[in-house]
Amino acid sequence: MPEIGGTTAPGYEAVRDAFAANLRDHGEIGGAVAAYVDGREVVDLWGGSADPDTGRAWRHDTLQVVYSVTKAFTAACAHLLAQRGTLDLDAPVARYWPEFAAAGKEHIPVRWLLTHQAGLSAIDSPVTPDEAVRWEPVVSALAAQRPEWEPGTAHGYHGLTYGWLVGEVIRRVSGVGPGVFLRREIAVPHDLDLWIGLPEAQRERVSRIVAAAPDFDSLTLIDPADHPEPLRDMMAAYADPDSLTMRTMKVVTPPLDHNRPEELAAEMPSTNGACTARALAGFYAALIGEVGGRRILSADTLADATAERVSGVDRVLKVPVRIATGFGLPTPDTFWYTPAAFGFPGLGGSLGFADPATGLAFGYVTNHVREGVVDRRAESLLAAVRDGMAGG
Repeated sequence: MPEIGGTTAPGYEAVRDAFAANLRDHGEIGGAVAAYVDGREVVDLWGGSADPDTGRAWRHDTLQVVYSVTKAFTAACAHLLAQRGTLDLDAPVARYWPEFAAAGKEHIPVRWLLTHQAGLSAIDSPVTPDEAVRWEPVVSALAAQRPEWEPGTAHGYHGLTYGWLVGEVIRRVSGVGPGVFLRREIAVPHDLDLWIGLPEAQRERVSRIVAAAPDFDSLTLIDPADHPEPLRDMMAAYADPDSLTMRTMKVVTPPLDHNRPEELAAEMPSTNGACTARALAGFYAALIGEVGGRRILSADTLADATAERVSGVDRVLKVPVRIATGFGLPTPDTFWYTPAAFGFPGLGGSLGFADPATGLAFGYVTNHVREGVVDRRAESLLAAVRDGMAGG
């Protein structure tokens, strides 16, 4: 069996077996998994390589960049401001960010930034990675941008722009960037190893992402007719370099590389959050209930944050989705689905979510970004956790 660190509560031993199988048989390079049930930690495991180039092993405190899992951290910051009465999610964005009123956006409410209804998934002139890490070039471009559709009439995944849009509102209201707010108001008070914008002193703990560079040009060679009917619209969008889907993917061109120190240090509240699996599961546990006598959001605030706001085929992703205010809701065909579940997956496999109905909070992080394959790593771990909850 591969060497695995950490512990499982009695009845959850099968999670260790599933994690070992991922390392041995399913392409896992390095990763970690953790789970809480009713505020009690029942799984905390890690193993594999944090950097296959150097042989550095995964440790209990290894941090992992979790891509879009980050969006949940950003959403929690916005809801905490709303809970305190300093941010009205149904007020116009322009109340807090006056420059945003340009190009017909004066009436867009803050909530539509969180529900991907603002029509701002793409920008007319993509920014470079060096501009992206400086923050201001992106938010200025978004303030000037005309929406792609009439805001509020449709939804389309704001894959990269979500973080700068919501993050700028957080910055205008709180006076600090979203990464600073996250640390000060959520991570430190709840003893969570969560970061958006990693200080240099923490960088040696970060696992190295193992992924092939995105090849956007090759997507134009896709023949939609080669795919099943439900996927043809999505494949056609990928094959068209001028589609909204491709323009959304290419907001930053060339693509971001979160192994770069500059990108790790920047605040990119859609994609560059870093955490341990323990902290990710603990974050969700503290959203749905008390952990150590404290919770992040009140029950009423959480109910508002996780209520379904929009659903149906997404204009960018071209597949059916369900969206709450800043949090994702799984569709019934998703392996982490339950009627009450909410959370966010990340590019390549990382996942954080909670199910208030059962008291489960789950976190899985991995450094092996896998695309274009059936990836069962998180699914097998979750199944083992659920077996443990059911008593085996």
